[in-house]
Amino acid sequence: MTPKFQNDTHYKNFWKKGNGKDLLDWADIHPKFQTFKKYAPLYYEVDHLGDEVVKETYLKLKYKEASAIIKKYSEHPITENEDAPESIKRLFLQMQEIPDWLDEKSANIGARFCMRAGTNALIILRDFTLMGGYDFAYLSKPLIFTEALKKGAVKRLKDTLEFWVNVTRENALAPNSEAYQLIVRTRLMHSYARLKIKEKTEKWDYQNWGEPINSWDMIATYTGFSLVFMQGLKKLGVQISEEEEKGLFHLWKYIGYLLGIPAAFLPDNRQQAVEQFYWWTSIQDKGDHDSAQLALALLNENLENTIYKYPFQRKMLMNLHQSMNWFLLDKEINERLNIPKPSKIFLMFPKMVIKGNKITQKIYLKNPAKYQKLVEIGSEQQRKVLADYIKHTPKDFHY
Repeated sequence: MTPKFQNDTHYKNFWKKGNGKDLLDWADIHPKFQTFKKYAPLYYEVDHLGDEVVKETYLKLKYKEASAIIKKYSEHPITENEDAPESIKRLFLQMQEIPDWLDEKSANIGARFCMRAGTNALIILRDFTLMGGYDFAYLSKPLIFTEALKKGAVKRLKDTLEFWVNVTRENALAPNSEAYQLIVRTRLMHSYARLKIKEKTEKWDYQNWGEPINSWDMIATYTGFSLVFMQGLKKLGVQISEEEEKGLFHLWKYIGYLLGIPAAFLPDNRQQAVEQFYWWTSIQDKGDHDSAQLALALLNENLENTIYKYPFQRKMLMNLHQSMNWFLLDKEINERLNIPKPSKIFLMFPKMVIKGNKITQKIYLKNPAKYQKLVEIGSEQQRKVLADYIKHTPKDFHY
């Protein structure tokens, strides 16, 4: 089976103007069809190691019993001689193996960049990467089929934020670390969701949507945390050095490897990232009704979240996020997702952020000592936001 080109007006518009054109100009490439042929099979490939573990644990045992097994091997090394199911040994031996290509110094440079981006990073992840991702209709289908809307945007944001903050800390990804354990849970959650979708419904459109949570969709998703993330930060006036850019791609290549994505397909630089992203968008349809519902849920999260006590505070926060949506995303995407355009006073917010970033960078990018201080400040800001979300979000319910 081969994924179908949508080749519609929205796809052409994205790459001829706006954010798509900016990416092509930044990468300075002309996409070649050989890349499509390389990546297309991944649309029907999945993480078989993760799936087999879920079949042996969460789909066969009681939840507490299955979780205890996963917790044991997430927290402690596993060996070939371990008295454990073969599927579990295969998964954890793969994850424990440090690949020869991993450069920990480069990955840590990427992690420090994530931290020094501070609240800018959280704005981009929410208002550019996540919201913009909803306009790719097929990518969002697993969220619809797993009824993510019923679980609430507050919880989904908390989960995404918790994952991102923990995996982007310096020296965080050593085997059996807290971030590593979180990656294990995330990987198995993807497998569980995929297997449940395939078990419960006959309505899944394999021709257009590929396998649920397939490998190419996964690459595109984590390209959002590297390529698209940097594009958004650049829009907010954040300077990015070549070393930071290289480090960020390297960090997410290793995270992707731990999540079960074939490392040979994960991008090392912006040229590779834009090339595969270009062809991936060619098989995605534009945002539909489901996309607009997800966008609405993300906007209304501001009103539902109890971090701020008073309704006027929550309404103001929603307007600030909408101003970022309209500044960061292409006009037709905002219109397609039915994102209301805020008043002129709120549209000034992105300009204020850019001005603040210019001042901050003049102070903190002068030398390594000041840079490290900015890393510490940014990390503290991000952890504070995460702590607020954890405090004000109901406890996780299990698979």
